[in-house]
Amino acid sequence: IYGIISTPYRVKRVLAFLDPFGHARDSGYQVVQSFLAIGNAGIFGKGIGGSTLKLLYLPEAHTDFILAIIIEELGIIGNTIVIFFYIFFIYISTRIILKTEIYFYRIMGFGLIMCIAFQAFINISVVTGLFPTKGIPLPFFSFGGTSLVMSMFSVGLILNIYKNTTRLVIK
Repeated sequence: IYGIISTPYRVKRVLAFLDPFGHARDSGYQVVQSFLAIGNAGIFGKGIGGSTLKLLYLPEAHTDFILAIIIEELGIIGNTIVIFFYIFFIYISTRIILKTEIYFYRIMGFGLIMCIAFQAFINISVVTGLFPTKGIPLPFFSFGGTSLVMSMFSVGLILNIYKNTTRLVIK
């Protein structure tokens, strides 16, 4: 608590998190615009390319708040598909990791799965206003080379574990 109170910008961020509409012109602006994008979506959304808030209203809409734009364009159905994608990824990756008998592969695989799952959970929570704004991109969707490269690297390692596991089982 001392770390928050000792620095003015941290206090401002906490206050913006607690009341984003009270700080809609400064530190709560992104979250309020995200709420507006989600509220405009409806069940089926506005259609691909139909988002109005990505046009200079929601700053950095292609990075941290890409999920708000996905929801606005594809609606609740699109959001459900994105969340199902992450659940499916976690399920399949966990099944792959549990097949290996090599302890190091299991630990590394679970760590890689949790990195992607935790990053997705944090981003979804920020976009929906459950967590304060963090600046964490949505894996596989957000624009940005480093996040995409590391996510693909993690998937590559998980697939390599699968390849080595199946080769060991066949022998």
